Amino acid sequence: MIAALVTEPGVAHSTRVEQVDEPAGDGVLLRVLEVGVCGTDREISEGLFGVAPDGADRLVLGHESLAVVERDGSGFARGDLVCALVRRSCGRCLACTEGAPDSCLTGDYRERGITRLDGFARELVLEDADQLVPIPRSVGRLGVLAEPASICARGVRHALAIGARQPWTPKRALVLGAGAVGLLSTMLLRLEGLDVWTASLEASSEIAEALGARYVSTRTTELSELGGFDVVVEAAGNAQLMAKALGLLRRSGVACLLGIDGRAQTVELDGRAIGVDTILENRVLFGSVNAHRQDWLAGVAALDRARARFPGALEALVALRVPLDRFAEAFAFRGGKATLVLDDTPAATGG
Repeated sequence: MIAALVTEPGVAHSTRVEQVDEPAGDGVLLRVLEVGVCGTDREISEGLFGVAPDGADRLVLGHESLAVVERDGSGFARGDLVCALVRRSCGRCLACTEGAPDSCLTGDYRERGITRLDGFARELVLEDADQLVPIPRSVGRLGVLAEPASICARGVRHALAIGARQPWTPKRALVLGAGAVGLLSTMLLRLEGLDVWTASLEASSEIAEALGARYVSTRTTELSELGGFDVVVEAAGNAQLMAKALGLLRRSGVACLLGIDGRAQTVELDGRAIGVDTILENRVLFGSVNAHRQDWLAGVAALDRARARFPGALEALVALRVPLDRFAEAFAFRGGKATLVLDDTPAATGG
């Protein structure tokens, strides 16, 4: 038996550490080192989201993984650091059959630790080799950021591709939100060479500034005072900010929505921004979720580049690391990225 973090989807406060069977069957055997905690995990734990595997009444949580290969096989060697893709194909739509479950057209996909597939918050996991993404030794423990980095990489990739449908040279970007997704988006846009402004409610963000961005507190500065932007990334999860993003774009600008805001509400949008400027200035607003394998690879590569270019910035982003049995502390933490550590021995990551 092994320890795992489980919950009963739809049942608030049912999350607990429990002993589960060791994995058996085919696949690459992984020893999980660390899993990241995000808003999705919190919502599942609160009974608002999540679906247990078919025939089960509980779900093993954890979709942001960092693991080490336990035994040689399928092109991997014992000791290799890896993370694993989250979403799995529905097996029948055009997008999934062409290897892009991030764009699944049926919505009948499965997701590790979220929907109909147990996650990684357990000591051992069996995983298909084609779902694994190598993590360079130089990245080390920062590999736990691979999943959110992949989400941001997809959003930025799509934003730049949409903008490039016509002659366009993006120079200025605005990121709304200074949580993990906002800061990783800031990182990616800085690596693309853009002049980045990062904005949130907090008074300051040393991490944003360490990544080479200009930080703005929305408590003291009106966003419209900053001028127009070529790219806007909404990562705060605020529907009013999402609507406002259209009005913050300049000609041919593109706004990407990465945050989620499911509250029942009515938002306001300046009539001219949608009725005139978006049309006459070729502006675009789009949403993005999950990530293609190429985005996982790009996200991991970006973590490695940023680690060298912005020393200490990403290390500061992971602000709380606690053992699995202190999951409640990690779920309640709001001061940065929190992770659950299942193996903290330096040898596990080559340290």
